[in-house]
Amino acid sequence: MRYSVSDTAEHGDYTGGPRLVTDETRREMRRMLAEIQDGTYARQWIAEDQNGRPWFNETRAGERQHQIEEVGARLRALMPFLRPAAAREPAGVS
Repeated sequence: MRYSVSDTAEHGDYTGGPRLVTDETRREMRRMLAEIQDGTYARQWIAEDQNGRPWFNETRAGERQHQIEEVGARLRALMPFLRPAAAREPAGVS
């Protein structure tokens, strides 16, 4: 995977990665995987969907207001060679 990033990013991965992906992170990732494998995640997502997605929609709206999204939009506007991509509302969301 590292073949597609700069040497600087690769160096950051080597030096910072172990500080970010700790034993605690690995335990949580294993817990999440177990929830996927035993169906817990699917049951919770289906229930959320059937209930009109209140938590999901609120979280999505909040994340769209995050500073990184605002900065990203300004940066993309400075790059005319990029094809514009607007956030779309998925099917089933009004």
